Amino acid sequence: MQIDTYIERLLYRCGCVIVPEFGAFLAHEKPAEINKETHTLSPPSKSISFNAQLCKNDGLLVAEIAKDTKRTYEALLQEVKKVSEAWKIQLEKGESVILSGIGRLWCNEAQKIQFQPENTINYLTASFGLSPFAVSPIQREVLNEVIQPLEEEILQTLTSQKRNTFSLRPWLKYAAAVGLMISIGAASYRTYSEIQLRQFTAQQNAQEKVSRLIQEATFFDSNPLELPSLNIEIIKKQARKHHVIAGAFRVEKNAEKRIRQLKNKGYNALYLGINRYGLHQVAYDSFENPKEALIFLRKVQATESADAWMLSEK
Repeated sequence: MQIDTYIERLLYRCGCVIVPEFGAFLAHEKPAEINKETHTLSPPSKSISFNAQLCKNDGLLVAEIAKDTKRTYEALLQEVKKVSEAWKIQLEKGESVILSGIGRLWCNEAQKIQFQPENTINYLTASFGLSPFAVSPIQREVLNEVIQPLEEEILQTLTSQKRNTFSLRPWLKYAAAVGLMISIGAASYRTYSEIQLRQFTAQQNAQEKVSRLIQEATFFDSNPLELPSLNIEIIKKQARKHHVIAGAFRVEKNAEKRIRQLKNKGYNALYLGINRYGLHQVAYDSFENPKEALIFLRKVQATESADAWMLSEK
């Protein structure tokens, strides 16, 4: 199974994408940068890093694959774990794992996983359409630096040649002609720089307008539809703070379906709400006593699912 495509897709929307039993790809926003050596302005972007310590499944990646392939969560979870195991074996052999659009993974001499991002894709949606922009440095006071030495050279020549029949007037004409040409060149250079700056500003304004129109066209129509209200009965226990988690789902209907399945098996399943990753969490049961919750967790891991885990609220 090729899961790098789904990882790449999630990096546009999420700051953390965990590959179960392997590690997590993290996306950190960084501001625009100016390279003084190449005179290049880079737009804001996301830098991608890897953390092998974050390998506990949060359901995000598997839920994204399940939504796209229409397959069951449990079956896809096992396939993703097989991919993780294959990557580990490949790294142990000294080979590199290359993920298209994301980067390259390999092990160093201490058998620690290293990551080199590809940096060919900007995962920050706010910078959509923006690319690095090269600017030319502005040169000032060029006119005075050129004309003043020229005038001094002309005056010295005229002073040393007092008996020369040439008058001062032709030399001044030459100096005026040279000064006029340099002034025209300097003015043209400044005008060209101002045109480039205006084009860059207009391009940014147009791109911001396009992004705003895309967002408006995505979420709203010119005549919004009036949808009927839905009454969904969701049971959520607030008093008990220790929950044995059965899964986290991107789609709320899948969470409701999982609750019905668990209740048919005799579990006191309940809905816990949406976590910080935007997933709907479902629990086998909740407890006030943490010891009772831990005993129940071990029972579920032995009989129902080894991926069950306990969530304790403060």
